[in-house]
Amino acid sequence: MKTDRANDLIAKIGQKKVLVGVIGLGYVGLPLVHRFCEVGYKVLGFDVDSRKVSSLRRGISYIKTIPSSQISPFVTNGQFDVTDNFSRLSEPDSILICVPTPLTEKKEPDLQYIENTTHSIRSSLRKGQLVVLESTTYPGTTEELILPLLESTGLKVGRDYFLGYSPEREDPGNRTFSTSQIPKVVSGVTPACKKVVMALYGQVIQKVVPVSSPRVAELTKLLENIYRSVNIALVNELKMLADRMGIDIWEVIEAASTKPFGFTPFYPGPGMGGHCIPIDPFYLSWKAQEYDFATRFIMLAGEINVHVPYYVVNKIQDALNERGKSIRGAKILILGVAYKKDVDDARESPALAIMDLLKKKGAKLLYHDPLIPVLPPFRKYSFELKSTPLTLSVLRGIDAAVVVTDHSQIDYGWVVSNSPLIIDTRNVTKNLKRWKKKIVKA
Repeated sequence: MKTDRANDLIAKIGQKKVLVGVIGLGYVGLPLVHRFCEVGYKVLGFDVDSRKVSSLRRGISYIKTIPSSQISPFVTNGQFDVTDNFSRLSEPDSILICVPTPLTEKKEPDLQYIENTTHSIRSSLRKGQLVVLESTTYPGTTEELILPLLESTGLKVGRDYFLGYSPEREDPGNRTFSTSQIPKVVSGVTPACKKVVMALYGQVIQKVVPVSSPRVAELTKLLENIYRSVNIALVNELKMLADRMGIDIWEVIEAASTKPFGFTPFYPGPGMGGHCIPIDPFYLSWKAQEYDFATRFIMLAGEINVHVPYYVVNKIQDALNERGKSIRGAKILILGVAYKKDVDDARESPALAIMDLLKKKGAKLLYHDPLIPVLPPFRKYSFELKSTPLTLSVLRGIDAAVVVTDHSQIDYGWVVSNSPLIIDTRNVTKNLKRWKKKIVKA
């Protein structure tokens, strides 16, 4: 009698009898863990970082947007188990891969985490398991990298096991859309695979959006981030032009936003940040070379966004010069090092590039970020700094404060009133016109 493993797995999913495995317990994986536990599934989390594993085993979250109170009850009642032992990958019925996809120094895709994870899954793969990649990557990764490795076990995709791709859409710090409310694009290598993937995510996400292939789903995710990259590059370029023209770009955007159709506002800043938008466009540009195609528009946007921190540093230097101060030896306070407002993640933050450039010019650096008490070492940068408390004596002892991340917790009116010079990259000083002589927009 022929076994219908797809329908058997779908039935188990509906009855909440599957064990869900999540590999990578960071800003993508941990919200998924919480959501699956929330609706009644047991989850086994995997991570190579033993410190994260130890913390989560005690019910302690290391991500501020996922408080410990959302994790500890599931650890206590046995729904959520955590391990760094990847030989346990035979236990879950479904395995969700949420590992990083960074770039190499040459800005080429670095798929070592996906590849290493797939090798671990391959070693334990059994009949009836579902594997879903969530990491952002170039079109073809699921079928060209993961599928051949899993097929080498002798098991047949769509019959013995199931493979799909469903791009993560997490937006840390977004209080409007939770994991369950963000529509989920899903795909499968075969029709049976897609059915199983739809069944799993349909249990935890309000709206599931099936597409015809993993390649379509992979490019969908890249389009979402490239769309933002290109539009942010456009307003950043216009910001630099408007500055030369003596025009406030923020006022221009505000006026343009009154048009009820045909315009979506994007806002300039100190550069591109986060683990997606500065990286993902290069994944597509790299893959496009296989097809003798140059993604000139995308690459140009990347070049513009990479240049913005240099523009910001030049504005800081010019502002100090106008006040008779050299940037060498100047005491500069960076306000916010997170890559965006109200999150505790500094990966790929433009603050890091700005700080590195200032340091090379001889500036003395301090930073204040209420969400990042210590700056850890990064792939390209290491500052060995701790967040400086915002006090009156600190503000009066600096030469300039630079608003890089507009955290809600900071009282910018108080900061501006007590600082000698403010370089504002986020328009937080919009309504502080009485202090305009000490404010420089950048």
